[in-house]
Amino acid sequence: QVQLVESGGGLVQAGGSLRLSCAASDRDFSINVMGWYRQAPGKQRELVAQISSGGSTIYADSVKGRFTISRDNAKNTVFLQMDSLKPEDTAVYYCNRIREQALYWGQGTQVTVSS
Repeated sequence: QVQLVESGGGLVQAGGSLRLSCAASDRDFSINVMGWYRQAPGKQRELVAQISSGGSTIYADSVKGRFTISRDNAKNTVFLQMDSLKPEDTAVYYCNRIREQALYWGQGTQVTVSS
C-alpha cells in the first residue's frame, strides 16, 4: 500500500551538490524509520543513510560527512542532501522504510557525478 516517489537527481560535476526528495504515501510515515538506498550498475543495492522518527541518523562510512538525511513528517517527505559528490556516488537512489518495507520500490532517481 505504500507508494514512493523519488526526485531531484541529475548530472553534476564532482564536488557539487544535489538534494533528493522522496514523497511517501504512508499513513504511518511519522513513526517509521526511513532510509535512502542506492544501486550502481552491476552492484548490489546498499543503504546509505537512515533517519528515525525522532531524528536520529546513521550513515554509511562511504557518505559520512558528505550526505545529510532529514524528514518533514507534515509532508510525508524524506530528503537527502548530498554535498562534495564523487564519481563513486553515481547510482540510482531509492527511498524506503527500514522495517516493514514497501513491497514495490519506486522508480528511483538517477544521480550521475562526472569527474
